[in-house]
Amino acid sequence: MSQHFLGIEIGGTKLLIVVGDEAARIVERRRLTVDRAQGAAGIRGQIQAALLELIPAFRPEGIGVGFGGPVDWKIGQICRSHQIEGWADFKLADWLRSLVGLPVRVDNDANTATLGEAVHGAGVGFNPVFYVTLGSGVGGGLVVDGRIYHGARPGEGEIGHVRLDRNGTIIEQCCSGWAVDGKIRQLITADPHSLLAKLVGEARGGEARRLAPALQGGDAGAARILNETADDLAFGLSHVVHLLHPEVIVLGGGLALVGEPLRAAVENALCRFTMEAFAHGPPIRLAALGEDSVPVGALELAKIR
Repeated sequence: MSQHFLGIEIGGTKLLIVVGDEAARIVERRRLTVDRAQGAAGIRGQIQAALLELIPAFRPEGIGVGFGGPVDWKIGQICRSHQIEGWADFKLADWLRSLVGLPVRVDNDANTATLGEAVHGAGVGFNPVFYVTLGSGVGGGLVVDGRIYHGARPGEGEIGHVRLDRNGTIIEQCCSGWAVDGKIRQLITADPHSLLAKLVGEARGGEARRLAPALQGGDAGAARILNETADDLAFGLSHVVHLLHPEVIVLGGGLALVGEPLRAAVENALCRFTMEAFAHGPPIRLAALGEDSVPVGALELAKIR
C-alpha cells in the first residue's frame, strides 16, 4: 500500500492543499481563494476544514508547507507575511501538529518551489539548481545535492531584493509581474493604438498576461518591455552566477508564462553580464511543474525526517 503525504502552499491570494504519493505525484488537490479581509485566521480555518476531510481519507505520513514570506524553517515559525495580516511570529508547524499529530516541515515558498523543480521538474539532472519566481514579487532559492540551501535565519535567496544600482532600485521593482503591469500601462498611455493596448483593453491589473500574444503579433512596444525586463533580470542573475555558479537557472511564476521569448532573452543577456570564464552558462530553463512547483516541493519537504 502506497504512502501519502500532504503539501500546502500558502500565498497572498491562493491556498493550495494537495495529497501526493511517495514519488510526489499529486492524487488529490484543493485550491481555495484567500480572503485577505479574513487575515491569517481565515486561512487557518480553511486549512483546518480541508485537513478534517483529507486526513481520514488518505492517512498521510507527514505535512510540508511552502509559505509566502520569510520563515524560521528550523522551528516552523512564520516571521511575517507582506500580504496577509496575522501571520507575524505564528508557530505554524506547532499549530498543524496540534491539529493532526503528524510531522510538519515549513519553509519559504520560493525555497519549496526550488526543491520541487530540482527533484521533479526543470532542474532534474543539474546540481546546484537556482530558481527564481516572477510573480507579484520576485523570490529565489538554491538547492544543492538535493537539499535546500539555508543561510542565517530568517531567510536567503532573496534575489528580488538584489540592487541594480546604488540608488536602491531592486530587481523586484523592475522584473515582477506587477512591475511589468506598470510598464504596459505606461506604454498604453504613450501609444493607445498599439496591439498591446488593444489586447489589454479596459482591464486594469494583470496586464502582463497580454505580453505573450502581443509579442506573437510583432508589437514593438511589447518587444521593448520584454528586452528591458530580461536585461534587468539577467544583470541581477549575473551576481548569482558569479557568487554561486549554479548548473541551471529555472524561471517560474506567472511572468514566466510568457515562455520561450522571455527565456531566450534572459539567457542571451546573461552572457553579456558574466565574466568570460562563465560566458557559456548556466542555461536558463522554464519551470516544468507550472503552478505545482510549490506543492510538489512541499510533498518532498513532508518526506524529510
